[in-house]
Amino acid sequence: MSPLTGAQRKFLRGMANRLEALIIIGKQGATDSVIRATAAELEAHELIKVRFNEFKDEKDALAEKIAAATGSEIVGRIGHVVVLYREHPEPEKRSIKLP
Repeated sequence: MSPLTGAQRKFLRGMANRLEALIIIGKQGATDSVIRATAAELEAHELIKVRFNEFKDEKDALAEKIAAATGSEIVGRIGHVVVLYREHPEPEKRSIKLP
């Protein structure tokens, strides 16, 4: 997947506006199980929100770690919520068509 353009990021942020956070980062931080769950949600939905209930000071570094570990891209950050996107590897199963 090539890097997202500004217009594509804007499009995805608009789509993410109505979504609820599927992954919550709590006291344990970004553990292997959280990263696996994030990868599974990205496989199912392509676009997800991750909420930081803990580790709010380190959310930028943790978001980068999660994105790198899952092969996703950070679309945006809003407060303590990070929006991640990863294109589905199979073109016929993609639910999001980027402009």
